[in-house]
Amino acid sequence: MGRWRAAASLLFTHLTKTSFPSLPPKPLFLSLSSSPAFCFLLARPFSALPSQLPIYPSDSENGSPYFSQQNHGFVSQEEEEEEIGKIPIKAYFLCTSIDLKSMQAENLSNIVPPSSRSSNYIALRYCDFPPGVTALGMNDKVSSCRYMVIFQYGSAVLFNIEDREVESYLEIVQRHASGLLPEMTRDDYCVKEQSLLAKDMQGGPDYIVVKTLDTDSIRIIGSVLGQSIALDYFVSQVDGMVEEFANINRAMEKTGTFTMDRTKLIKLVGKANSNLADVILKVGLFERSEIAWREAKYAQIYEYLREEYEVTQRFGNLDFKLKFVEHNIHFLQEVIQNRRSDLLEWCIIFLLAIENIIAIYEIVRESTGVSL
Repeated sequence: MGRWRAAASLLFTHLTKTSFPSLPPKPLFLSLSSSPAFCFLLARPFSALPSQLPIYPSDSENGSPYFSQQNHGFVSQEEEEEEIGKIPIKAYFLCTSIDLKSMQAENLSNIVPPSSRSSNYIALRYCDFPPGVTALGMNDKVSSCRYMVIFQYGSAVLFNIEDREVESYLEIVQRHASGLLPEMTRDDYCVKEQSLLAKDMQGGPDYIVVKTLDTDSIRIIGSVLGQSIALDYFVSQVDGMVEEFANINRAMEKTGTFTMDRTKLIKLVGKANSNLADVILKVGLFERSEIAWREAKYAQIYEYLREEYEVTQRFGNLDFKLKFVEHNIHFLQEVIQNRRSDLLEWCIIFLLAIENIIAIYEIVRESTGVSL
């Protein structure tokens, strides 16, 4: 017993000399010494006591290095586990049209056989495996290859391609593109494959988790991202027209007139109509995907991504802006038409006045000749 008392005495001396930042040493010790749990600690060998010290609230609440290192490691581990298995996706809108036939002819060895009758896109696959590996079935694993889905209206969606490799892949597309844009529009996303997932897919922050990632999943994801990035471009075009008409309206508010000529107004009419036609017809914003129509798991991915990117809502905003542009165009057309009508009226008045002057002149001349 003398040995245990000596150990308890040493512990008492150690604790009373130790300062705690948030709680005073003496009250903390007294509150612990009066509890059965502390008596249990005193009955244990001295060598085991230091391992129990980090349980005090002062260590965790006041930023003890021990706990901060443990917590920091735990958070980093969670983030690292979340990032493992993610396949990066990069969507670009780089031109207004892509010749898919010539591109397919140039990249026959990389073409992924189509699984639907849609003809507005092609899918390319790039793998670094030697020829003998195909027989082992490793080429069937989608995450081990790089994919590129190219759409006729100007979008290109890249799967599992790093930033340093993007330019070389986009050059393949640019060789068959027309109407290249001075500045490309870009969007980033991720997909993750988990074979043990209970459902076919699950959404996450800035990424989607699928049970099985196959080429049809890539087509579905690429179609929604390609439409979304193209819609961003057309929205920016319509925003430019809205801003232009807003400036005209502000000038009309100050001066009561505007200086736009009829030719420029007609160009704006054509631009607004072509943007709306491209969104509906070329991008196919409201065309149902045949792959999603065929299987429910792809339809779930398709609907989730369209909801995630708010495709329908953004088209509604675009349509509202186009109606604003259309209303302004009709108003300005009426003003220009009234101007032309006024001009024609003044021309008619001028011609009538000349005709009257000539008639009066003839009458005066005839009357003068008779009198003579």
